[in-house]
Amino acid sequence: MQVLNQILQFINQYYFDTIELDKLMEGAFKGMMKELDPHSIYIPAKKLGDIDEKFKGTFQGIGIEFDILGGYITVISPVADSPSERAGLLPGDQIIAINGKDAYNITKDQVFKDLRGKKGTSVNITVRRIGLDEPFEVTIIRDNIPIYSVRASIMYDDSTGYIWLTRFSATTATEVKKSIEKLKNQGMTRLLFDLRNNSGGYLEQAAGIADLFITQKDTLVFTKGKRKDTEQVFMAHPHIGDGNIPLVVLVNRGSASASEIVSGAIQDIDRGLIVGETTFGKGLVQKQLPLKDGSAIRITIARYFTPSGRLIQRPYEKGRDDQYYLKLYEKDREKKIDSLKALRPKYLTRSGRVVYGGGGITPDIYIPRDTLIKNETYKLLSNSKRPLFNWASIYLSNNDMKNNTSENINNFTNFRDHWSLSEHEFQSFLLYLKQEDIQYDSTAIYNNKNYIMNHLKAECAGVLWGNNETWGIRRRTDNQIIEALKYFEEASSFIDDNP
Repeated sequence: MQVLNQILQFINQYYFDTIELDKLMEGAFKGMMKELDPHSIYIPAKKLGDIDEKFKGTFQGIGIEFDILGGYITVISPVADSPSERAGLLPGDQIIAINGKDAYNITKDQVFKDLRGKKGTSVNITVRRIGLDEPFEVTIIRDNIPIYSVRASIMYDDSTGYIWLTRFSATTATEVKKSIEKLKNQGMTRLLFDLRNNSGGYLEQAAGIADLFITQKDTLVFTKGKRKDTEQVFMAHPHIGDGNIPLVVLVNRGSASASEIVSGAIQDIDRGLIVGETTFGKGLVQKQLPLKDGSAIRITIARYFTPSGRLIQRPYEKGRDDQYYLKLYEKDREKKIDSLKALRPKYLTRSGRVVYGGGGITPDIYIPRDTLIKNETYKLLSNSKRPLFNWASIYLSNNDMKNNTSENINNFTNFRDHWSLSEHEFQSFLLYLKQEDIQYDSTAIYNNKNYIMNHLKAECAGVLWGNNETWGIRRRTDNQIIEALKYFEEASSFIDDNP
């Protein structure tokens, strides 16, 4: 501490330029944490609120997913059961003024400042809607807005339920339980549980999710640390979960931490089949501790282990976080991992299958991501002008699809299975791109035509029903999901084998 104080004194006395002491100290704090492990971090006070909000699972405001398109706030989707949905906002609506003030060329940060606020307060917005000649005003009363962990929960087909979980926040286990019950009521007899790119969250919620599926008294996960109060054992409660639904869990290299706890428990206890790619490999548990100035540190307090005793943390070099993360994107990553299996510690599942420790959850069935989709196609789909969403909004409005009572569109199931866009409509989309001066690669677009047509149909579903249905259509061209569906018979065998 004396040396640190001396360094600060010398900087103050001799450094040739002006300095900001706060930034200097922040750099020192970050450097200190970097020397521990890649997951111990310093969190400045100004960032702490956003992080806490994400994991608590709620904020207060009007509840819209939006983007700035053509200079205006454009509603992509109102959050389900939010003030904006109750006020009748629709996908494609433009908010052109807030409390009488012109909102053209507003920044996203300013949108958050203007539209978020305390529950019970009001905000007046002026809305321009496709198909209406004149804008109209709406007064919206702000309320609690849930930040959902379940991004999509829908019937993929007549028997397969699909749940996509994106984080583990304070409400996650409750959300997943409700989703399972909803899908059962819709006829689900088997479940595809998507944990791809889920980087984790609360340990307790991960154990709670595993508990929804495991119906035998067994360990779900346990932790070991320096202090006794960091050592925990989470046990399954046999009467809570459902052990009769065939379960396939989809993971990839972005599935980390809590996602690995869930997939590790399901694999070790032989409850379901893990498919996809080898997961991230994070077996460390963090605790967030507040500091006096309103900032915080998140420090690693323990390692966690799967039911068979596996530590799945992959190796890291202190202070070399860049290499730790870059290794995720190495070419032929899966082949390299596979070639090192002989050196990795082996464990046995409850039925005697061999599983591996020392670096992520190795899937039972390896399914690589499809690389046939061209980069130029991805660029078009992620274009900041959101051409697919805009075209779908205009198309549906022009064709009065929201009031269409034909058999193929009067409910989502019929729409999913029987409705499709024509070649004429595809050409209409290409013409729209030209009119909006949106550049695209013709060869790539035609090579990936079916993929793009599916995304256009998904955007139509989103405008008609909401985000849930958007993903219900979009996932139908997902090669990992299409392949995963082939393994439900194998997943069913685990149920037959369990008492």
